[in-house]
Amino acid sequence: MKICRFDDDRLGLVRDGEVLDVSEALDALPATRYPLPRHDPLIANLAAVRARIEALASRARRRPLAEVKLLSPIANPGKIIAAPVNYAKHLEEARTDPAIHHQNQIAEIQRVGLFLKATSALVGPGEGVALRKLDRRNDHEVELAVVIGRRADRVPRERAMACIAGYAIGLDMTIRGPEERSLRKSVDSYAVLGPWLVTADELPDPTKLAISLAVKGETRQQANTRDLILGIPELIEFASEFYTLEPGDVLLTGTPEGVGPVLPGDVLVAAIEGIGEMRVAVRAA
Repeated sequence: MKICRFDDDRLGLVRDGEVLDVSEALDALPATRYPLPRHDPLIANLAAVRARIEALASRARRRPLAEVKLLSPIANPGKIIAAPVNYAKHLEEARTDPAIHHQNQIAEIQRVGLFLKATSALVGPGEGVALRKLDRRNDHEVELAVVIGRRADRVPRERAMACIAGYAIGLDMTIRGPEERSLRKSVDSYAVLGPWLVTADELPDPTKLAISLAVKGETRQQANTRDLILGIPELIEFASEFYTLEPGDVLLTGTPEGVGPVLPGDVLVAAIEGIGEMRVAVRAA
């Protein structure tokens, strides 16, 4: 199932180039009171929401996909966790290009670990990226995004895949410079997630997916998830050793080689096999 959020927080089922408005399925969510939960309520109750979606689909209003504004499919992640330099060729380019490393030591992911992006950076493809610090280089980084489906604390890799709700395409936008990584990657709109959530049952093998990104028609990044240094089970094991993962947490699995600068007016087209494609407009903040 492909589930999206669109326009003014409507819930959609994506089928055959159309969005079926199944917002009534949100009635399956339990009422919440302050203090709010640390997880995304939709993902925590995904089974109930999916059952309602299936019941509503036959009579849902249909809209052409091209006519809706796609938001992030996850509205309230508790955490956005990211894996740096998790493709060998990207590690090599990061070490050799001064415009990327800025005299920072670039270590292997096993040494440097993971990092967090602020949840306030999260947007959907229809909202676009608003660049700040235009006197510095702003780069694109396309990644496979894993959405956690259940609470996971110190989960061994052998059981990690059972913790996944689904997958999406992620853009880990970044300002290059000497500052700490999380600061430069947590700018408003610098975490793009979309175009929809593909549930885990629809993508049973995420270990060999083609991944690409083009800027104004020029392909810059092209790789396959089989080239990840730490695979998805290992990343979940690694992350859950430090953080309790909650439903709706997003894990960005790393970007391949070919990262490069973007400018206001650019249009990014990111694609991952089995998920789809999303177009993201870039503007000045």
